[in-house]
Parts: sequence; C-alpha cells; structure tokens
Amino acid sequence: MADYNGIMTFCEITGGTLPAITREVLGFGRKLADDMGHELCAVLVGSGMGGLAQEAIALGADKVYVVDAPLLKEYQTDAYVSVMEKVVKQVMPRILILGQTSVGRDLAPMLAFRLDTTATLDCVGLAIAPDTKLLLRTKPVYGGNAQATFTCDSCPQIATVRDKVMPPPEPNASKTGEVIAIDAGLDPSAIRAKLLKRITENEEGVRLEDASVIVSGGRGIGSADGFKELQELAAMLKGAVGASRPACDSGWLAPNRQVGITGKIVNPDLYIAVALSGSIQHLSGCAQSKSIIAINKDPEAAIFNYADFGVVGDWKKVLPAFRDKLKELLPE
Repeated sequence: MADYNGIMTFCEITGGTLPAITREVLGFGRKLADDMGHELCAVLVGSGMGGLAQEAIALGADKVYVVDAPLLKEYQTDAYVSVMEKVVKQVMPRILILGQTSVGRDLAPMLAFRLDTTATLDCVGLAIAPDTKLLLRTKPVYGGNAQATFTCDSCPQIATVRDKVMPPPEPNASKTGEVIAIDAGLDPSAIRAKLLKRITENEEGVRLEDASVIVSGGRGIGSADGFKELQELAAMLKGAVGASRPACDSGWLAPNRQVGITGKIVNPDLYIAVALSGSIQHLSGCAQSKSIIAINKDPEAAIFNYADFGVVGDWKKVLPAFRDKLKELLPE
C-alpha cells in the first residue's frame, strides 16, 4: 500500500462537456486530497477533448491524464477498462472515484477485478479513517432503510458516488496544473462490441436528475388525467413530475419518469409525494431528498415515516388548495 499515493477521479464526458456528476466527483476528490495532504489527479478518456483538461484543473485537479484516441470517442467497456487499467497501473493512486452513472456502474467493478481490488458502488459519503487512512465508503443498504460504511485494505480503493450528494466546486480559472498525455495503446481487435447507433431520448420539461423540485404520484392518483394536475403543480414550482413503478406500468407516465430502485435515483431539494404509499422500492430512489412532503389519505402510509411534512387527506382536495396558496405566495 505504501507505493500507492494520491486521489484519482475518472471524469466522464457527455456531449463534449464535463457533466454535473463529473464536477461533483472532482469535488469529492478535492476534499479527500486535502484531508490526506495528497494530490488530486483526473483522467479524461475520449477523442478530441479540447480544453476539458484545463476545465478539470479549474475544478480542483492538480494533474490531468489525457487518453485521446478515435476508438475512445464513445464509451465501450473493453476499450475503457483496458485504458483505465493502464492509467491506474502507471499512476498507482491510493483512491479512485467514479460517478454512479451507467458508465461508472459498468466500469468500476470490471476495473476492480482487473486490479485485484474491490469497488463499492452508489456511495453517498466518502471520508478518510483517521487511524488507518483507509477510505470509508458509506452507502444505502436494505432498500434504503439503513446506511452502512465499508472499507478494504487493498489498493486502489474504488468507489462510485451518487449524484447531487456533494455540490460541485466553483471553478477557479487561475488554478494551474499539469496535463499529461498517455497513449491508449489499443488493439482494435480486442474490442469485442461495437456501437451501431445511439438514440437520444427526448424528454419534455425538466429532467428528473436535474430537478430541484419533484412532484411524484403513485397508484392512488388513479389515471393519466390525474397526473395532469401534478404537472400543473410541478410547472408552478419549476420542477419535474415523477411516478412510482405501478403508475408507470399502468401507462400514466412515461417509464423514464419512474423513481425508485428499478427507476431513477433522485436527490432534489423538495420531493412532493402524492398518493404514494411509500414502498421500500420507491423510497430507495428518493430518500436522499433534502425535504419530503407527503399527501396521502391513509394516516398509516409508510411514506409519513420518511416525510418532513405530511398531510392526511384526499389529494384531489389537498392539491387544489395547495396550488391556490402557491399562487398567492409565488411572484408572477
């Protein structure tokens, strides 16, 4: 372990930019590096990445390793695992942090296997143990009912972090750092899968992952027409509309609006749960919300155990009154 040093972050690239999750990962990395007195390095993997290395430096990185090759333009498991294995073995970081995205969930465990170490996915907290200096990795367990902290004594210590757990750092344009190019050294024949087509899903309104306010409905809404009232409330609050799995399975809302363990994990500032019973499967997707307001006619509904504020009543009566009051309070 003595040969391993520093903190490394894998910087995912979306549409030629560093998305919010990458900025948050850099924030985690910067904090851990400062706590340990180590350097923070970032890894950029892709093709034609322009000034993204300088952007990563402005967001906290001391060094940026750039692996630029045409074969890396789109994420492909074989290529990216091979490249990251090469970078990690060359740099030998003590800790490697990735985002809890489709890429991070795929890359982290495969990379951990290649490096003979472990990976902890979906963390909501990272810290350094004061005595052992090991990475403390906190994540939800038992469907979100509890949190557990994991450690391991093998290096690198790999973790993926859930988005919106840490606010992204403010960029510092005056910060300087070192940019180091690494040759990909890829053999095209080793890439066993090929991306044939990318289909971008068109979403109307605010994406669930980006929304600071989410109004979510459950089976108790009763119909697709009922969700129109939720959409009106969400529009007033400049938020997004979500739903439970039964509501999406019934076709009342699109599947990409499902919140829960088999849907999307969200962390808004405000989550308004309307006619949602509060199943573990759903709560695992929204329990990290800053504030939860529950509206349900069943006073024994499990959602009230997690809500900061609760209203016992028929949503068809509560919601109109709520909207009317908002119209009084909100500016035109």
